[in-house]
Amino acid sequence: MFSESAELYDLIYSFKDYPAEAARVRELVMAAGGPGEGTLLDVACGTGMHLRSLRAHYAAEGTDLDEGLLAIARERLPDVPLHRADMRDFDLGRRFGVVTCLFSAIGYVRTPDGLRAAIGCMARHLEPGGALAVEPWFTPDAISDGFVGVNTQTLPDLTVVRMSHTRIEGTVSAIDFEYLVGRPSGITRAAERHEMGLFTRGEMRAAFEAAGLRTTFDEQGITGRGMWVGIREM
Repeated sequence: MFSESAELYDLIYSFKDYPAEAARVRELVMAAGGPGEGTLLDVACGTGMHLRSLRAHYAAEGTDLDEGLLAIARERLPDVPLHRADMRDFDLGRRFGVVTCLFSAIGYVRTPDGLRAAIGCMARHLEPGGALAVEPWFTPDAISDGFVGVNTQTLPDLTVVRMSHTRIEGTVSAIDFEYLVGRPSGITRAAERHEMGLFTRGEMRAAFEAAGLRTTFDEQGITGRGMWVGIREM
């Protein structure tokens, strides 16, 4: 998915306050009745930026499907176990007090069947009394067909311009990214297409409840997209 942009990922998202987001995740987990310390698995951990802060309170591990992002996370967090895994069907053979899936990565499962599989898989990795925290992607009524976005970041010897164009294709948001990367040696171009499922709140809640989780939803979450938290009963 990030075959053209893994090395640019942290620069593109350098505006994010990862420590504050991680602290808010912990607050939401505890508010729902989950543990504020113990063990944690961050599913779709990307380059490990949330993990870097979450590990202050939890013995943390991570998974991701993208090897390019995992390579950066492994360099950043050499003492944190990181696994290449698909969130829909992984099995680490053990359970955690908290499982997180942040930055709307759940959207990459694309379909309601994929959503149920992913939530069920993550729930199976919870200890009794453990918490699953999932930051959703946009609901169908909260995204605009034809939306164009632009992100520009500059370092002394590197400028990145990323433009995106979003089309709604049924229940999927198809996002075409175009990158202009400027260095002293010249300008290069690259492109990616990301497809993310648009799940209703009802579909999200149903997936959590089908996994046997006592479920709450916080409207704000950590970035304004909300946060689902499910507790596995004792």
